[in-house]
This record gives sequence, structure tokens and C-alpha cells, in this order.
Amino acid sequence: MAGLSLLIHMRDQNCCLRSAQDSFEDEGTMKQLQRLPPKNVYYYRCPDHRKNYVMSFAFCFDREEDIYQFAYCYPYTYTRFQHYLDSLQKRNMDYFFREQLGQSVQQRRLDLLTITSPDNLQEGAEQKVVFITGRIHPGETPSSFVCQGIIDFLISQHPIARVLRQHLVFKIAPMLNPDGVYLGNYRCSLMGFDLNRHWLDPSPWAHPTLHGVKQLIVQMYNDPKTSLEFYIDIHAHSTMMNGFMYGNIFEDEELFQRQAIFPKLLCQNAEDFSYSSTSFNRDAMKAGTGRRFLGGLLDHTSYCYTLEVSFYSYIIGGTTAAVPYTEEAYMKLGRNVARTFLDYYRLNALVEKVAIPVPRLRKEKAPTSTHSCGATTPTAKGARRAR
Repeated sequence: MAGLSLLIHMRDQNCCLRSAQDSFEDEGTMKQLQRLPPKNVYYYRCPDHRKNYVMSFAFCFDREEDIYQFAYCYPYTYTRFQHYLDSLQKRNMDYFFREQLGQSVQQRRLDLLTITSPDNLQEGAEQKVVFITGRIHPGETPSSFVCQGIIDFLISQHPIARVLRQHLVFKIAPMLNPDGVYLGNYRCSLMGFDLNRHWLDPSPWAHPTLHGVKQLIVQMYNDPKTSLEFYIDIHAHSTMMNGFMYGNIFEDEELFQRQAIFPKLLCQNAEDFSYSSTSFNRDAMKAGTGRRFLGGLLDHTSYCYTLEVSFYSYIIGGTTAAVPYTEEAYMKLGRNVARTFLDYYRLNALVEKVAIPVPRLRKEKAPTSTHSCGATTPTAKGARRAR
């Protein structure tokens, strides 16, 4: 096999790869993926494929004993995810809780993380909740790196992270489609469903992970002690560059302007986030997504976003050169997302007052709140508390 040259063609019917003329190869003797040289990657309209775009790349296998793997983007597997959560759980932090909210069709874990000060989980305590989900589309691996960046920052001893834990409750479901991730699917679940089109009426047997998360969100929405402030669903985009957000449209101009505050603040904190690419819509094609469904379910004090990040690269303001994303760059975006909540809630003045931390071990196994997997329906919005 040594010395064998290979030319691979990838048909691109929807022009998804137009701005991502890049591939990665992983050699068995190397721990990191390497980008293929641009001179070996080609992108063109092909008459043999009904004039659709085709991305081709050439590669020479130079070591017979090695195993070569090619990836569309940096891989982030279900196994890696479980090892990561196991390592966090072993640290026994009193402000980090991991629980199994449900199981997938193939009995894989649906993990739910709660990151907050233990005081916020005391019975009767009022909670401001930020709910974050990721990897509903299994091929969108940048979502997992961004999500890990958020988690790593929130559990750190950084003064900003400690202030955020004191004032907010972060609920994170980092991998909504564990079967799809494990099987190597790009967009669908084990049974062939695009889960991000089934929020309206998820089936407990066909879409069990989505059903479990939706029931928890509805339960929190009905709890008068819980204010569900944010829902952010993290994705990766195949044609756009930078990070950006999708939001919903409000008829009330004041509500619309308030919804734009968080992405504007994030744009100030993250050099790779583009507010100019951020858009607010009610596209009928997106009606079954988490952002659209929950935006219609929750009241106007809750803001629902899709956070997108490019598979390929970002352009820093004032420049024209595209900077390829790395694993670290994706995680940095996640850290900046977490930091932005400090600005949004105007907690900056509290950072300097945070005392030197005294490490504590968690005494309780799980949050005091319970999650029902039974059928739950939202109460009328008029019955909600004034917030």
C-alpha cells in the first residue's frame, strides 16, 4: 500500500463545502489530525454529477503499517464525551452535578449537567436557569467543542465563573443524539429522524432523548420558583463563517431589541463571533426546531437562540484573511459565551469582591430538584408568575 496515491471525490449537491475546502487526515502514529495541503484539495462544478459541486482531494499513503482516517471536521465521539464527563464527576465538585435524564433508543446515556452554587438548589430557592443543548445533529462536532468550552469555564475557579455560579443555574445537555454520534450519522438519529424537526411532539419511543429534555423544560416552565431565562442550542454551519446566532421575531419592538442584547454582547467578547451574520426569523422550514418551538412556548422573559459556528473558519473584523478553526478556538468561543452572561446580568462589579475560594467536596449526590419523565403539559402563560 505504501506509495499508493488516492483521489477521493465528494459530491456536494447543496454547495455545503464551498467555503470549507479543507479535509483532515489522521495517521495511526499521530495524536492530532493534520490538515491536507490546500494544493491537494479541489472544489469545482462537475458535469458528471449533474453540474453539482464536487470536492476532491488527493492523498499519498506513505507508510504501509499505519492506519489513516479522514474527517470532515475534528471528531468528537460519544466515547470521548463519556470519558470527559467521568473525569469531571471524579473531581467531586460541590457545584457540578451529573445525572442521567434518559436513554436513547440503543440505551445510551442522555446526560444532564447542573452547574451552580449548592445554595441555589436548596428547597424553595428561586432559580434563574440557562439551558444549553448540543449535538442534536451528530455530524456537527464543533458543537461539542463549544459546549466543552462552556462547561470547562463554568466549573473553573475563575472569578467570573464563581460569580455566575452564585447567581445562575446552568442546565446543560451536551449530546442530544448519542446514537447518531456513536453510529457516525451526519444529521439523523438511529431511526432516521432529524430530531431538530420534532420538538412539537417528540415520541417517547422514537425520540426518547428529545422527549426527556422537552419534558424537563416544560416542568421548569411550570415551576413558579424557576425562571427559564435562556435556551441556547449549539450547532455547526457548513456554508457560513464565524460564529453567529439565529433568534426569533417578536411583534413588540422592545422585546425584539432586548433579544438582540446577548448576541451584541457576545460579539464584543468573541473576536470570531459575527453580529452582522446573526439573524432573527420565523422561517417555516425551522418550525420544528428547539429555538422556534420553545420560543413559542415560553413567555417573553425567555430568550431562545441557535448558536451556529462554522465548520471551517472565521474572519476577524477589519481583516479579510480566513483563520481556520481549531479545537481550541471552538472551546474559546464556548468560554466567551459563558463570560457574556456576566455582562448581560451586569454582575461585573461583583467579580472583584469574590473571596479566595475554599475547595469543598460535594456531600449530596444529585440536585434536590426532580425531573419527571411523565406526560407534562405547559400551563397557560397567564398563570405564570410575574417576573
